[in-house]
Amino acid sequence: MRFRLTPPLVFLITLAAMYLLAQYLPLWRFSFPGKILLEWVFSVLAVGFGLAGIMAFARAKKAINPRKTTRLVTSGVYRISRNPIYLGLLLLLVAVFFNLSAISSLIMIPVFAIYMNYVQIAAEEKVLRHAFGQQYQEYCQHVRRWC
Repeated sequence: MRFRLTPPLVFLITLAAMYLLAQYLPLWRFSFPGKILLEWVFSVLAVGFGLAGIMAFARAKKAINPRKTTRLVTSGVYRISRNPIYLGLLLLLVAVFFNLSAISSLIMIPVFAIYMNYVQIAAEEKVLRHAFGQQYQEYCQHVRRWC
């Protein structure tokens, strides 16, 4: 399994693109009561999912890199999402969208999700299917990819 871009790099590129779109092609700026609350809600959810995913790996003494995995983690937050760390990154992008307050930056959120879904996660799942076989198949049948 070979990745061209690491997930943190994809996240940073997406973040930069959102910022540039908001600054140079804002299309429509918005503000509404509760916008700051939404920023906080999505930020807290993002950090919660991300940290819970990392902590579950740490408790299992497992590397985050699927190529180096020796054990399938299905406990904790991994009971509700197969990719809580990536879900956290996605939710953080939503928080940033509300912070930037520019509709043009919204386009980058589905771009990030599509890339992660069809490139990053698909490649990781192939490795995990090979490593864990039926156990991973059953896990996939019971737990959604994102949430």
